[in-house]
Formats: sequence, C-alpha cells, structure tokens
Amino acid sequence: MRMIFGILSLLLVVAVVGFLAKKQLRAVNDIKVPAISSPAAGDAPDATQVAPTGNAQQQAKQIQQQFKAAAEAAVQQARPLPDEK
Repeated sequence: MRMIFGILSLLLVVAVVGFLAKKQLRAVNDIKVPAISSPAAGDAPDATQVAPTGNAQQQAKQIQQQFKAAAEAAVQQARPLPDEK
C-alpha cells in the first residue's frame, strides 16, 4: 500500500513538473522581438543606427566600427577643468 502511494505521488509530481515546463516553454516561444525601425525618408541615420544590409558578419563589423568611432570621439573630447579658488 505504501509503495502504491509512493508511485502515485511520484507520477503526480512528474505530471506537475511536465505541465509547468510545457507552460514555461510556450511562454518563452511566444515572446516577440520588435523589429528595428528604419529611419524616415528625410532623416539622416546617426551613429547608433545600423542599416539592415549585408549579412550578420558585415552588420557586426559595422557595429564594431561605429562603437570604436564613438569611443575615440569620447576620448578626444577635452575634460572640463575645475575652477581653482
């Protein structure tokens, strides 16, 4: 009798875990990633926007170049000096 209750409780736990896993996986699959909006016709693209041309490797390289240019521009800016009193 004890063994039957043990097996039934184990099956119940496995069923609950399976149901929760299925529910979680369905929720993860339903997540929609928003598309990157392209700039309007008259707008000039700034350094943070990437044109959706080329393959993934070319886009990654373009993003790296934009980041490097932004970092170099930030380093080139002069720091404000504190007022000496």
